[in-house]
Amino acid sequence: MKDTILILSGGMDSVTMLYDYRDRISLCLSFDYGSNHNARELPFARLHCQRLGIEHLTISLNFMSKFFKSSLLDGSEAIPDGSYADENMKSTVVPFRNGIMLSIAVGMAESRGLKHVMMANHGGDHSVYPDCRPEFVNSFNSAANAGTYAGVTLLAPYTNMTKADIARRGKQLGIDYSETWSCYKGESIHCGRCATCVERHEALVEAGIDDPTVYQTSI
Repeated sequence: MKDTILILSGGMDSVTMLYDYRDRISLCLSFDYGSNHNARELPFARLHCQRLGIEHLTISLNFMSKFFKSSLLDGSEAIPDGSYADENMKSTVVPFRNGIMLSIAVGMAESRGLKHVMMANHGGDHSVYPDCRPEFVNSFNSAANAGTYAGVTLLAPYTNMTKADIARRGKQLGIDYSETWSCYKGESIHCGRCATCVERHEALVEAGIDDPTVYQTSI
């Protein structure tokens, strides 16, 4: 049954979730919030939805780039190199980004008579991003359920999986990860230095996938 809206960025995780749960996804929502890499991600989100015949909408959240503070909104040079374990990766947090996007998705779900919204957070996000943690997922699910007549719920099936686990699932589904985007710098090709590039490469290697990504710097 097509009963779910998926938040789809065009990155590895949400694209994998799109194919994994394609039979229940009625609509995918992407958000253009002025990040360095939106222009690189969003074409992949559209591509995969077109390929699967699933409706796709892009919603502008341009106020975020005007009023919110994050290196993700400040140009490629603002993105630190290193791994997610590094303290400086906190600069990439866009405050309550997922909460804002999910709130819109919940309203859209109730408007369309759908039962669920879905997000592709995973276990590797927990240390840096508060709105990816299990506590957030559980609390937002309760709020969405209580705040809608339809009792809309949040589904986050990858919450306790690693990115390598997700890549393994993508391998089973036959996903070509060259048709996804990760790099936070948002330049013409992946930088190979930022945490998202490093995490992407390590996950693909651990999953036994030859990394098809072209990087500026070898990892």
